Amino acid sequence: MQSAPITYLDHAAATPVANFVVAAMQPYLTDQFYNPSSPYAPAIRVRHDYETAKAEIAAVLGVKPDELVMTAGATESINLIITSVSGHVVTSSIEHQAVLAAAATHEHTFVQPDANGSINPESITQALRPDTVLVSIALANNELGTIQSLKDIAMALEAERERRRIAHEPMPLYFHTDASQCAGLLDLHVSRLGVDALTLNAGKVYGPKQVGLLWAANYVRLQPVVVGGGQERGIRSGTENVAGTIGFAKALTVADQHRKAEAARLHQLRDTLRARLEQAFPWAVISGNPKKQLPNFLHISFPGLDAERLLFALETMGVLVATGSACAANKGTRSHVLTAIGMPPEVADGSLRISLGKLTDQAAVDRAADCIISVVRAESQRVGNL
Repeated sequence: MQSAPITYLDHAAATPVANFVVAAMQPYLTDQFYNPSSPYAPAIRVRHDYETAKAEIAAVLGVKPDELVMTAGATESINLIITSVSGHVVTSSIEHQAVLAAAATHEHTFVQPDANGSINPESITQALRPDTVLVSIALANNELGTIQSLKDIAMALEAERERRRIAHEPMPLYFHTDASQCAGLLDLHVSRLGVDALTLNAGKVYGPKQVGLLWAANYVRLQPVVVGGGQERGIRSGTENVAGTIGFAKALTVADQHRKAEAARLHQLRDTLRARLEQAFPWAVISGNPKKQLPNFLHISFPGLDAERLLFALETMGVLVATGSACAANKGTRSHVLTAIGMPPEVADGSLRISLGKLTDQAAVDRAADCIISVVRAESQRVGNL
């Protein structure tokens, strides 16, 4: 039996490695395999190429290359920044599990979002304590796609820093963001975001998996969680992932060059899909901030239905979507994000996260809409919703 063609609509979980990225990486997996810490000429050339790749990444972020620490993904990056501080941590209850788990090892406060998943800067201000040393808020939520007003939060934090300066209180206050979902979709220049540290993940931007980074301004004191040979300025020991870093640089640079056009393309496709589904199911619930949302995200709930049944039925038709973040889905638990925004269980349990990307075109959207409408109608009839 011939399997159904794949329509992939889970780009928030993973993206395919672009062909041009594979081509950029290939020499460093074969001929140019040398350890960049070795003293002979071929290794020195590899070191040069590695540092050049970091400089290309730094240019996208508007930072200095020596402020970047390459990691094995966003989770390590998040752990590095949070475990580096000693004091009270403020974050939100809708952050990625890596942030929540790392913050829970400190004195911490989880601020609550509104029903759209937006974080009010005033709630951050109210959560601050004299010993608060770090605030970590994602640039965009990984389930709803809601974009946070980081600049407004940064202004609130600067007011607290000024208060501490006047009071001669020595406790620093850093602002970190996980921007993993945003590369190739939003401006990541850190001065315009107003942050002191930023996390990125190559696997979300058509680069290799298990490659990420932490940018931290030079006044942020990082403490290593991996020690050994002293690579990455002693902050992250281990032989550098040259191929992965070069692939990350190529993927991020190209994505940033085409960011505005790609965001507009995905926005139009997303809106087309949403309109089809809303027309078919006026009772469906669309979540996220409609004015501040990543252009490729559509979070839709079908109250009274079981999202897992919808997901598996869609898979048999070749349409791949998610019920939430890949981490939560793997645990088979209800999304902590949907719980935090106050979504009733009967609505949350019927929720799908649809995320578009490079593999999405109009034909894919049309096919996905047809399949989702068919599956939701069948399930609604089965449970008596229609």
